Amino acid sequence: MCDCGCNDCGGSKPVMLNESLAPKEILSEGLKYHMDNDMPLTEHVYRAGSQKYFELWAEARALYTRGILEVTDNDLEVLTETDLGHFGIVDGQKVPLDFPIELTEGEIDEAKKKAKKNNKKLNKPMRDSSGGKAYKVYVKDPKTKKVKTVRFGSGGLRAKINDKKARNAFAKRHKCAQKKDKTKAGYWSCRLPRYAKLLGLKSNFGGFW
Repeated sequence: MCDCGCNDCGGSKPVMLNESLAPKEILSEGLKYHMDNDMPLTEHVYRAGSQKYFELWAEARALYTRGILEVTDNDLEVLTETDLGHFGIVDGQKVPLDFPIELTEGEIDEAKKKAKKNNKKLNKPMRDSSGGKAYKVYVKDPKTKKVKTVRFGSGGLRAKINDKKARNAFAKRHKCAQKKDKTKAGYWSCRLPRYAKLLGLKSNFGGFW
């Protein structure tokens, strides 16, 4: 397993099955495809937002929790730090957790009105033109216990978001696998593809650059 976050430098396969605990036959066709083609789950075989997309993440999480499935890097982060693949009820509607949803202009305006009345939403990147950066996110500083604004990224980054070689080079150059501090711009820049839909960008990739 490489330490740059690209899964392209050799070493462990991105998705592996512990066959001493379960046979390969228990896997869905989608999960088998990822395993047979050494393909990380963040480079999803199904369209992002489709039913099979969420089902595959839910399946992978269930198997990982039981110790049957082994994953690395970006996949491991999604399975341990998010609830992608699970659903919750919001305003009486079933919505996917940790999956950015594109909003209409009217919904965006309504969201802005509600944001003024409520506390700032944490860990949800948004577009921003101030401070010389393209995006911003509100995070809670674990040291001060206060909410701070982290500005990150540039307009030039969006052109590379669907270019695998560019993503891998970015991840290696910026040591994305080592970025763990949410109060730093580097953490969010390395995870920009994960929040593509939330930021109005097009990408099915959900891991590091």
